[in-house]
Amino acid sequence: MKIIAFGASPSKNSINKKLVTSAAHLFNDAEVEVLDLNDFQMPIYSVDIEEEIGKHNLAQNFVDKISTADLLVVSMAENNGNYSVAFKNVFDWCTRIRKDIFQDKPMLLIATSTGANGATSVLGIAKNAFPFYGGNVKATFSLPSFDDNFDIEKGEISNDKMRNELQKIIADNF
Repeated sequence: MKIIAFGASPSKNSINKKLVTSAAHLFNDAEVEVLDLNDFQMPIYSVDIEEEIGKHNLAQNFVDKISTADLLVVSMAENNGNYSVAFKNVFDWCTRIRKDIFQDKPMLLIATSTGANGATSVLGIAKNAFPFYGGNVKATFSLPSFDDNFDIEKGEISNDKMRNELQKIIADNF
């Protein structure tokens, strides 16, 4: 099974990229490729820019990467209760190439933040919206208070209850 995973944040030290990397490696017998949103930086999408330059090749590359996956693991970064601008821009460019960007791939949607809500606002938005774009959302997971519940040195969830919850979600849904 091939997993394409990414944190929906452009931060070089993205906690969502750390979480998604850890989560993707919890799957047994999987080949994991973790994408970095920074590798897909494009001009801010607008119809005018699209008319000028056409479909952006980085958007095509992103769509092509998704097509290679058997499963998508995505960790949503929350900015003011919604998607990060970087993710939304990649998403907008890609949906101009293929509206069903997620190509009916099974998805594990996760999120984290340094706060107690664990980015549940954006997780809910994505869970409700992604099916309209070919997202086959099988399960969601939120890790609250990242700094208290994730061991950066080990690259894993340090809270046993939370780690067990994620492992159970994976076992029950994938």
